Amino acid sequence: MKRSTLIASLFALAVAMLSGCAVTDVHRSQQLDGSARWALLPIANYAETPQAGERAESILTTLLHQRGVSMLTPAPRSDNGGLPEFDQNAALDQALSWARSQGYQYGVTGAVEEWQYKTGLDGEPAVGISLLVIDVNTGATVWSASGSKAGWGYSTVSGTAQQLMSSLVSDMPL
Repeated sequence: MKRSTLIASLFALAVAMLSGCAVTDVHRSQQLDGSARWALLPIANYAETPQAGERAESILTTLLHQRGVSMLTPAPRSDNGGLPEFDQNAALDQALSWARSQGYQYGVTGAVEEWQYKTGLDGEPAVGISLLVIDVNTGATVWSASGSKAGWGYSTVSGTAQQLMSSLVSDMPL
């Protein structure tokens, strides 16, 4: 009897550990028009990994197209002579102004908080991302979601990011 209780307890612990590898929060909002004109605005990179924001933008583009956003145009980037943009708020403001002047309805942006392999023997990937959809005309956030996810030893950071972002975007009311 005690052995079956121990096995059941270990099974419950394993299920709890597996379900605790991702955390997401989504702000539910009004229905968004997938056929409207969308601008892909810069995703800020607060992670230590260079160009993590651009990597997230690439994944997000595919996921939004998959969800039915057909008119998604990336905002032009300012030329810094190959140097990274250090004033990420200014880059977002510039891209938002461009989107407004071009008549876009929505702008999608966000931030990468974590994009790395954890230290230790296993070196699991860890990703933290926030996404926002902004009404370009008013500047109001009409949808937002944040999440973090850790992968397993043989997972990649980009694969873990894609799984997390797919989960977040699947809750977007399109």
